[in-house]
Amino acid sequence: MSAVPSSTVAMPQARAMAIEAKGLVKRFDGILAVDGVDIAVPEGAIYGVLGPNGAGKTTTLRMLLGIIDPDEGVRRVFGHDRPHEIARLVGYLPEERGLYPAMKCDEAIAFMGALRGLPLAEGRARGRELLERHGMGHAVDRQIRQLSKGMAQTVQLLGTLVHQPRLVVLDEPFSGLDAINQGKLELLIRDLAADGATVIFSTHVIHHAERLCDDVAIIAGGKVPYAGSVDTARDRIPAQVRLETARVEGRWRAALPADARHDAKAAGSHFWYFALPETGTEALLRALIEGEAGVLSLSIERAGLHDAFVAIAGEAAARALEDTKEETRG
Repeated sequence: MSAVPSSTVAMPQARAMAIEAKGLVKRFDGILAVDGVDIAVPEGAIYGVLGPNGAGKTTTLRMLLGIIDPDEGVRRVFGHDRPHEIARLVGYLPEERGLYPAMKCDEAIAFMGALRGLPLAEGRARGRELLERHGMGHAVDRQIRQLSKGMAQTVQLLGTLVHQPRLVVLDEPFSGLDAINQGKLELLIRDLAADGATVIFSTHVIHHAERLCDDVAIIAGGKVPYAGSVDTARDRIPAQVRLETARVEGRWRAALPADARHDAKAAGSHFWYFALPETGTEALLRALIEGEAGVLSLSIERAGLHDAFVAIAGEAAARALEDTKEETRG
């Protein structure tokens, strides 16, 4: 039997990594802030870093970008182990917003681009174009001090993007934005990824990560108990079944787990709540029909990322996440 020529065998290629970090550790005044973080972010991904305030999100992002050095561990950005040397490829929006209040909007954007190597004249031109594209053309000549908080945040975000970075890192970008501007930011993040940029953002709001991200890192207490796909995290918890039947007894009951919760309604309907059995949906439905349960409705609800966060990080971390949301609203 002749061997297959090697040229005809297509080997799957590993996806290139925008960010790789292994064993990152950081202490401040002897206090452990980040404890052995591992993160890998593929190029072109939208990647979420999810956790409450004080979990270590900002410290981790700053180590990844070379703003601060880890006490232990290694990190690479596009294969470089000195990320600050390729700063021109990166756009970074810190959690602490800050613009010079006397600058005009296009000047502020051009100034931020210049910090990443973009000529000022080109930065001004791109800044005006970005402001027009994002509905702020009327504010080109306004000073930052004349803007609303949301408009000022938009200007700083556009300044983060003006030099067209390959990697965009956003630290709590949704904080302080109303629902409309949060929706606009989500669309912008999707557009960046569609254009080939890698986007990594930290957040304490689970639904942003659930809607936007294929992959997340959950940070709690300076550790990463989970890093991987959102779907895999959700699949750690069995899907939940909501069943409505006309009958309460019968041989079909053997198909229900012993811990199924029962809720009887006055109209004669019976509701049952339980985890989907390992045998799957079809086997369950077959047993219900053959056993004459009188199925009135059946729905299967997959676990959300919030439930997965609780299962992975624990109740205390989940409460801290909720407390962070309340603090932000306040």
